[in-house]
Amino acid sequence: MGKASYLGSGLLVSAAVAVMAVKPFSEALSGDAQIMLGGILIALCIWIFKPFRLSYSAGALFLAFFSLVLGLRPAVVFSGFTQSAIWTLIPALFFGYTLQKAGLGKRIAIAVIKLFRPSYISLVLALVLIGVILSVLTPSITVRVAIVIPIAVQCCELCKLEKGSKGNSLILLTAFSMALLPGSGWLTGALWGPIISGMINAVPGMEGLVTFGSWFSVLFLPMILTTALLIAGSLLVLKPKGKLSEDAINAIKEQPVQKMSRNETIAALILTAVFVMFLTSRLHGLPDAALCLAAVFAFFLFGVLEAKDFNAGANWELVVFIAMALSLGAIFNETGISQWLAGIVVPALAPIASAPWLFMFGIMTFMFLWRFFDVALFIPTIAIMVPILPAIQEAYGISPLVWLAVFVMAANSFLMAYQNMWAMMSRSIAGDRAWGNGHLGIYGALYFIACMIALAAAVPMWVSAGLFG
Repeated sequence: MGKASYLGSGLLVSAAVAVMAVKPFSEALSGDAQIMLGGILIALCIWIFKPFRLSYSAGALFLAFFSLVLGLRPAVVFSGFTQSAIWTLIPALFFGYTLQKAGLGKRIAIAVIKLFRPSYISLVLALVLIGVILSVLTPSITVRVAIVIPIAVQCCELCKLEKGSKGNSLILLTAFSMALLPGSGWLTGALWGPIISGMINAVPGMEGLVTFGSWFSVLFLPMILTTALLIAGSLLVLKPKGKLSEDAINAIKEQPVQKMSRNETIAALILTAVFVMFLTSRLHGLPDAALCLAAVFAFFLFGVLEAKDFNAGANWELVVFIAMALSLGAIFNETGISQWLAGIVVPALAPIASAPWLFMFGIMTFMFLWRFFDVALFIPTIAIMVPILPAIQEAYGISPLVWLAVFVMAANSFLMAYQNMWAMMSRSIAGDRAWGNGHLGIYGALYFIACMIALAAAVPMWVSAGLFG
């Protein structure tokens, strides 16, 4: 981000120092709470602007250090590390690594493409199906992107699509978005599930609110509609007039596929069994984290993973970042920052809170705009908002569950590449075949429109389910 990064960092750090020195909120917050607020602003600065190329984990370590020095109990500071959500997240990362290492993901993708007849529409539908299948097998969006984008690039090359053309962008953007979106409709289909459920379920009074069933009932319909509308819109706007070459499609179908290995078979059986267990949790009552940990143990037990894979299989920087983000709720409650923020945010929502349609469209639009500034996976914003949700529910009868759609849809936005780490990753993998900024902007705008239309369909369902008081 260059100069903008340093400018933003300077402004936010200056605000943090001013809060700690002047203590302007003395009527509502204690002195220690205001110092903690300053420390949180500095951590947010590191997460959002990455000054001096500091990593997300560096910001997390600063937050932990600052909190401990201020006198907060370790049980509060590191509460995120003890939540079941983090122990669902870590196995999820291993799921993705296993899928990639065993070659199962690529095998599935190639097999699906071979099922379809040659055309832009059929290739797009094949990528949709690949995204859904991979979302069932692993919540790791990073792994899905790493599997699908190279295959999409190969398809573009075999089809002799011109670099920078509509057809080239259509295929690559479809591959990226299908790795990102469909799995958000169920709790274990994307990393948003473990992250957001962990944050919400850790707030006093909301324990156990977000489950596989409650997430599915709120998000599945709008995410399916969003995906369908995005695909339809992209085919209208980005689909070239010409047809794909029959020879090119045949070249794709003739790609050699080796016999399925022992590790692929075992990985497929374990991952399928875990997803079935997720779906039948009401029957057996086993926690999701326990099922995930058992699956990873089985990978090591049967030799699919080896000891050397333990360090490579999980992105430990991401784990530390997420765990400290999960701790923010406890830190906010301990210091009184949650109550202070609720006193600001809750009254501000009063003009729109009584009308479900106005509330959802207003909040969603604001969050999409705010996404231009919070580029740290949108996790800081979610972590700040979650502790306030009980106060919003008490004041206006709006269930915290409706915020799942707001958080997930805004977090997935990609009007500009810097907003979405998976968009940047996809462009990097695609190299000189990557889509142009213009095509990404069009596709991102289509996604926003699709979200708004899907929201219009979902609000009546949420009202009838009693999510608006």
